[in-house]
Amino acid sequence: MSLKKTLTIAGSDTSGGAGIQADLKTFQEHGTYGMNALTVIVTMDPNNGWSHGIHPIPVETLHAQLQTAFSTGVDALKTGMLPTVDIIEMAGKAIKDSGLKDVVIDPVMACKGEDEVLFPENVDAMIQHLLPNAKVVTPNLVEAGQLSGMGTLRTVEDLQAAAEKIHAHGAQFVVIKGGKQLQHEKAADLLYDGKKHYLLTAEKTETTYNHGAGCTFAAAITANLANGQSVKDAVLNAKIFVSSAIEHGWKLNEYVGPVMHGAANKFPKPEVVVTEL
Repeated sequence: MSLKKTLTIAGSDTSGGAGIQADLKTFQEHGTYGMNALTVIVTMDPNNGWSHGIHPIPVETLHAQLQTAFSTGVDALKTGMLPTVDIIEMAGKAIKDSGLKDVVIDPVMACKGEDEVLFPENVDAMIQHLLPNAKVVTPNLVEAGQLSGMGTLRTVEDLQAAAEKIHAHGAQFVVIKGGKQLQHEKAADLLYDGKKHYLLTAEKTETTYNHGAGCTFAAAITANLANGQSVKDAVLNAKIFVSSAIEHGWKLNEYVGPVMHGAANKFPKPEVVVTEL
């Protein structure tokens, strides 16, 4: 028996809920063999309100990791937090040189609980070096606002306009995660394939225990692509997976509650409705 090989080029969340930890847990739950190339270590200060510390990995160390991973024959990959322009450029070049088709770009620009975009100067680098290599790009509202140049997004119509602008940067499929700030009664995400828009909706879970949801969603799409699913099916099944993970999120400490990455394989799956707009 051989497993499909999935790679995450992303940061380490020391608390274990997001980043490569979320990705590897999600890859495992989908029956793929997960590998990682570490870009940054994110720490949290328990003596200062869980404030985040960002510790980038040297570029030459990332290069050595990427050589290791790609030498195994990767089937699908995702990116996460890429903290510097140099790291974005290196990841983009490695992905392009690999010729890999199933590439999911999760354009992480801020840590959960941190409002400001961590590295605003990276947006142009993402557009230049990552989006043209993306089969799927999965920004949240803030990230989609940055990548599209539209700023604040609040409505489904905003998502449609932003998705078209992001698609023009080279990504084949755009998935914008609605999140709590979207003006919609459901938990809604938008999928744009370059021609048609699809709205994916599920019941909202009223919880603050959603740390790692974005990473988990992108990792699930990656694993589904590696396992041979179409993009539409990969996104739908990832939405089901992460909706269950959020529904069963739990309290880690007084500051954070992560999603439960294995929930979809243990509990009844939530319903997700797909509507063509």
